[in-house]
Parts: sequence; structure tokens; C-alpha cells
Amino acid sequence: MLEAVPRIRRGVKCTYDQIREAHVVLFPEGVLVLNETAASVVALCDGVRSIGDIAVVLADEYSGVEPSDVAALVSRLVERRVVDVDG
Repeated sequence: MLEAVPRIRRGVKCTYDQIREAHVVLFPEGVLVLNETAASVVALCDGVRSIGDIAVVLADEYSGVEPSDVAALVSRLVERRVVDVDG
């Protein structure tokens, strides 16, 4: 799973909601409110970096980031149809 390359699905928008004071993902089925780490993961789902690469980038920024946690989050985002994965 760590070699899979996630990308944001077409029709999905990532933004900062001033009212909620939180990062959100807007998609046809709804809205997801993200914490700071999850927002960073979504921002890195660019169709170029693998899940393992994303985990390395985040480990430099946040303490305690585990590749398995990033993979689990990406899996949940795939289930919610926010991201697609190649590989």
C-alpha cells in the first residue's frame, strides 16, 4: 500500500472554511472537516508522491507520523471517494 500513489478525485475541492476555522474537503457526497495533519495528507495527494513519500514528508513536519497511519487515512479517503489511488 505504501507504493500506491493517491490523487484528489475530480470534482473534489480542498479549502479552509473560515466559519468552522478548519480545513475541509468538499465533494459531491458531502463535506469532511480535517485536522491539520489530515489536511497536510490531502494536500500531498498530488498523483506524483506515493503514500510512503507522503509519510516521509509529514515525518519531517510532525512528530509521531507513521506510514501505516497515512495509509489508513488514505484508505478512508478512498472509501469516501475523495481520492483515487494508482498502483
